[in-house]
Amino acid sequence: MSKLELKMPRMGESITEGTIIDWIVKEGDSFKEGDILLEVATDKVDNEVPANASGVLVKTLFNPKDVVQVGEVIAILELDGEVAEGSSVAKEEKTSDARISKKTTSKQRLKTKKVKSVATSNAIRNNTFYSPLIVGIAKEQHVSYEELARIPATGGDGRLKKSDLFNYINEGRPYQFVQPVAEPDPTAYRIPQLNLDKGTGKIIEMDRMRQMIADHMVYSKHTSPHVTAYVEADLTDMVNWRNDNKEKFQEKYGERLTFTPLFVEAVSKAVNDFPMINVSVDGNNIIVKEDINIGMATALPSGNLIVPVVKNANQKNLKELASEVNKLAAKARENTLSGDDIKGSTFTISNVGTFGSLMGTPIINQPEVAILALGIIKKRAEVLTTEKGDEIAIRSMMYLSLSFDHRVVDGYLGGSFLRRVGDYLEKFDTNRTI
Repeated sequence: MSKLELKMPRMGESITEGTIIDWIVKEGDSFKEGDILLEVATDKVDNEVPANASGVLVKTLFNPKDVVQVGEVIAILELDGEVAEGSSVAKEEKTSDARISKKTTSKQRLKTKKVKSVATSNAIRNNTFYSPLIVGIAKEQHVSYEELARIPATGGDGRLKKSDLFNYINEGRPYQFVQPVAEPDPTAYRIPQLNLDKGTGKIIEMDRMRQMIADHMVYSKHTSPHVTAYVEADLTDMVNWRNDNKEKFQEKYGERLTFTPLFVEAVSKAVNDFPMINVSVDGNNIIVKEDINIGMATALPSGNLIVPVVKNANQKNLKELASEVNKLAAKARENTLSGDDIKGSTFTISNVGTFGSLMGTPIINQPEVAILALGIIKKRAEVLTTEKGDEIAIRSMMYLSLSFDHRVVDGYLGGSFLRRVGDYLEKFDTNRTI
């Protein structure tokens, strides 16, 4: 029998390193020609390295999850026969006991320490290993590590394979917004467990909706780089007009005239002016939505959050908007919203002023790219420039804040859109009739 060095094979023109996923054959085990010795991952593809002759695996020089340069010796084999030219097993070399000593092994591992620390930092979570190929696909498809951990894996030792991930994506990502439930096995979903002192107190289990909200919020922050811009608007004219006409509106249409339909009206106009705020991201593509459907973040009696949707808001007059807003708000209070009531939003508003908040930094409602928070309308003294010069007057002021996805919305677009909403509210037509 002859000893040979098994070197990290080259798996493509531009591939300079590979990650050992696992040794299928362990030290001291025998193997036959064609048996898989180990699995190797690159950022392009996962590969199985077969044996080209029968023999024994004498020594492994690297462990699973180690990143190794192409051409590095990764194991010592003792083969029964000759090795075919061009195989993944290196040409025969005389190997002394010193060559495979622990000292030499330590040096070789030290040699790749820097590469290893960088390449695997994003691939290992709580002792769970994802190959560079899996990580690359996940990043491209915006699949979080928490979501990866829930996908059924068919690889050896529970390893997630490329086919597992693509099957999951093709199925519509059923675990995208689902939180894991408690399992007897604390590593069942491979979620990192931190040793934090959480204190003692009454334990309240999240209901299903709260779990879904939590997962959706985490997913949104993971997916979209959030940026928030602020403006303030003088709503005095709009407030006065609404106060003067709310009773007439109620008598004529049988509908309450709250501020929300006025906000929805202004936002839908601004969205129409800036269609690139009404988009979603699909990989490297931007989908510009034809409809303008305004979601309204609404608190349920349970304290949970839901987003009913005013469909085609830009095509509705004020009476229709008020009717739709009132209907959706009532259904939310009564927990009677249907699936259709909460589907299809293309832009969302959150009236944080309802709870007395001056302003907010809302989290984007995926797959949208922006969300608008409307603060409390508050009277305060403002300096106005009039024909007589600067004067101090009591005005009804409100802060507006826009959180947007900086992947596709830059500061110019986000700021211009936000200012346009403020302008529509400030320049409210006080002569409009109901």
